[in-house]
Amino acid sequence: MGVGGAIQREAIYIAAIARTLALTRPVRPDATITVADWIERWAKDRPASPAILHQDRIVTYSELDRGANRYARWAASQGLRKGDVVTLLMENCPEYLMAWIGLTKQGCIAALVNTHLAGQPLSHSINLAGAKHLILGGGLAEKYATAARALETQPTLWMTGGPALGAEDLDAALAVQSDAWMGHETRADLKCRDKALYIYTSGTTGLPKAANISHMRLLYIMSAFQGAVNAGRDDRMYDVLPLYHSAGGICALGPVFLGGGSLIIRDKFSATEFWDDCRRYKPTVFQYIGELCRYLLNTPPHSHERDHSLRIAIGNGLRPEIWPRFQERFRIPRIMEFYGATEGNVGMINYDGHVGAIGRVPRYISSILKIRLVRYDVEHQMPVRGPDGCCIETADNEVGEAIGRIDPNDPRGRFDGYTKKEDTEKKILRDVFKKVDAWFRTGDLMRRDAHGYFYFVDRTGDTFRWKGENVATSEVAETLSVFPGIKEANVYGVEVPGDEGKAGMASLVAEKSLDLGALARYLERNLPSYARPVFLRFSPEIEVTSTFKQRKVELQKEGYDPANIADPLFVREAASGRYVKLDAVAHEAIARGAMKL
Repeated sequence: MGVGGAIQREAIYIAAIARTLALTRPVRPDATITVADWIERWAKDRPASPAILHQDRIVTYSELDRGANRYARWAASQGLRKGDVVTLLMENCPEYLMAWIGLTKQGCIAALVNTHLAGQPLSHSINLAGAKHLILGGGLAEKYATAARALETQPTLWMTGGPALGAEDLDAALAVQSDAWMGHETRADLKCRDKALYIYTSGTTGLPKAANISHMRLLYIMSAFQGAVNAGRDDRMYDVLPLYHSAGGICALGPVFLGGGSLIIRDKFSATEFWDDCRRYKPTVFQYIGELCRYLLNTPPHSHERDHSLRIAIGNGLRPEIWPRFQERFRIPRIMEFYGATEGNVGMINYDGHVGAIGRVPRYISSILKIRLVRYDVEHQMPVRGPDGCCIETADNEVGEAIGRIDPNDPRGRFDGYTKKEDTEKKILRDVFKKVDAWFRTGDLMRRDAHGYFYFVDRTGDTFRWKGENVATSEVAETLSVFPGIKEANVYGVEVPGDEGKAGMASLVAEKSLDLGALARYLERNLPSYARPVFLRFSPEIEVTSTFKQRKVELQKEGYDPANIADPLFVREAASGRYVKLDAVAHEAIARGAMKL
């Protein structure tokens, strides 16, 4: 990068950081500002401006605030006060936002439960919240029924969008409540340090955990995204992600609700309807998850895919191998990849769109954003400590686990933890660089270059050792994904009796024309021997969570036994490097050590 480019890059970063700092300056533990204050501001200053667009509906800021007021007064009528919890199990719709904004006006905590869950995961999530009241969307009654019997206590059930046996009619209860202006004085004792939401982890490695989201953290996340996007009243955010999750339900809201723009929501993502929606609603910003970008790339050309108003796509998980193709094909001026976790204090944004980077922390702001990488022992699944007992910070381009300094008085460094204390303690690393300091563990391996750009390498639990070497599953998946005929790749390690470490296995979604011989030769050229997948599994689709994260745990448990797996399986011969069919005979040979891997 030339001098001019470097100056422009720094100007972009300094401007974005300055905007974020300005927005978060009043956000401190004892402050009384909340998201509701912003909604009330726009409802007063620009009441007729559109706040939410959903299907054929346009909900103005005045209507959004009036709807929230009804929910707040409904909560008060039920005797709910500051700190009480109400569980929300609702589909994406304007009323969802009215509900939790209204509940926070009353000082209540809204538990935003994953609407894709059923059975034990759903009952577990509801039990974690411990709410006495549950608001249920009309289309989710059957899912709720699968969990109802396993609930530790039966909350009062309030149905919206249609009656159901045994449920109170929430729509009728709301209709009798006043929607009049409430004002800040009704929540004068509500502080930024108080809890606003419970947002659940995706449960990729077990049952979901409920993360505590304070008003301070909520506003900080929203401010960070507004600082990046710098949205105004004419901006529109296209949000197809679940409103119960932090990406779709907090990050995407920041630019529009703090900038006075409009939020476009859908029930679910549709790759085939995406560009028609862009033509219809004219969004200027798109909140993505990386897999959505891959789905769009796999669609046939669309007449409006370059005829749109998008100026920024912001999100996470856009893989480096498809980033340039995605940006060039759809002519999106700027892509802002970010990194962050719902509950964590490690967050950063790649403001200038440097391909492949998940964010950047220039050295001149490292004292503000206290994010560090420490050396990590893959075999023992723990950071490495030196002779003095402290962790060792990595050098440039050295892989390590990302951690963030915990500071309860700083919105950037606060870690509010989970509803269960033991879950919280597992994420804290103590005595890191000096005695009694505490840092949040992301569980993610990254590397940082000399310019401060961070690059995602792998999850700590996903990286595995094989033949004495560390294998990063994400890097192997990226290499596989660009090979002709492979649509998706999910890479993980499986245990092989008698062998040290784990052997690499890839679950692939591929075209029938895929040439396995050419694939083997390609992997020989592009991956070291220890990183080449030993096993291949061809699946009709890759199973993902509702937020499009690939599931690995179930695949690891299933392993590579053809007796238990209906999908076609292949194994790489050590001598020839070819992939051959893995049948019962080959499996038995591997088990007794007759077939070398």
